[in-house]
Amino acid sequence: MSPTILLLPGDGIGPEIVAQAARVLEALNQRFGLNARLESALVGGAAFDETGEPLPEDTLEKARSADAVLLGAVGGPRWAQAPRDKRPEKGLLRLRSELGLFANLRPAFLYPELVGASSLRRDMVEGLDIMIMRELTGGIYFGEPRELSRRNDGERVALNTMIYDEVEIRRIARAGFEVAMQRGRRLCSVDKANVLEVSELWREVVDEVGQEFPQVSLSHMYVDNAAMQLVRAPKQFDVIVTGNLFGDILSDAAAMLTGSIGMLPSASLNQSGRGMYEPVHGSAPDIAGQDKANPLATILSVGMMLRYSLARPDLADKVEASVAKVLADGMRTADIVEPGGQAAGTSEIGDAAVDALT
Repeated sequence: MSPTILLLPGDGIGPEIVAQAARVLEALNQRFGLNARLESALVGGAAFDETGEPLPEDTLEKARSADAVLLGAVGGPRWAQAPRDKRPEKGLLRLRSELGLFANLRPAFLYPELVGASSLRRDMVEGLDIMIMRELTGGIYFGEPRELSRRNDGERVALNTMIYDEVEIRRIARAGFEVAMQRGRRLCSVDKANVLEVSELWREVVDEVGQEFPQVSLSHMYVDNAAMQLVRAPKQFDVIVTGNLFGDILSDAAAMLTGSIGMLPSASLNQSGRGMYEPVHGSAPDIAGQDKANPLATILSVGMMLRYSLARPDLADKVEASVAKVLADGMRTADIVEPGGQAAGTSEIGDAAVDALT
């Protein structure tokens, strides 16, 4: 049966990088019998401009029926003054919630060719391979009540609520342990249990789930210490599991260990295994339309899609090998080029990735 893949280019550099990933998918169709059917739809600011909604119902329905979704990026200063419930990010949050995408996998893998692009010394990052598991549909981004208002004395006040229930913690913890079983069998759970009741519950539930996985070595770490340890001794980590807010921050910090946030793919999965795949980086409106964006994280997200949702690990290996060859051949976009080097454009990197698919 032919899988259906929904492409959501979104805003900023999104259309440019998704276009290169689509070329990779078409090459897989033609050369290796993937036979995927590609559809496109609007999301984010582009959708708001066209329909008045950051997530049109038509897009949501297509996403629900697709076997996998590939997202570019959403947002930008252009929509900063839009009504709060119509901003591009609201469309993305709703899409995650409606599809039940609770498990966000963010690998931080350093290619040997990019050791010099990392912000840390070679001996600290060489061989780096971390998986950050971020809970994606709960926590402070979704908690209620939330408001921006004024008190009776006129002072402005803002309120957000961090809330997790046992079921939400248990399912992301179990997903983290299952991933750890496929890797180095070490799991670090990150929280702030010394000051947050939410984190106290988080730690208790993770410990309970850990009893089901005696083969995995479980440790706990406060988030402030985890941030410090990521830049002090990052190779101590194998799999990190944490909540929505902490995972958002830590995964971006880990991105710079790999040379550029433009190199990091991600997968967001629901309990049926269907998922949405996207680069970790944002919409980068300052370089949109200039053929400067790095499409490799988006192409690597296609690799994760093939592995986790489409059950084609053979083709995932080919996509990952094509990216490795592009880098081995010395091709670099502006974000990873070394001083004095020649930067390649978005489409040129896409050409090379397609050519390297063998």
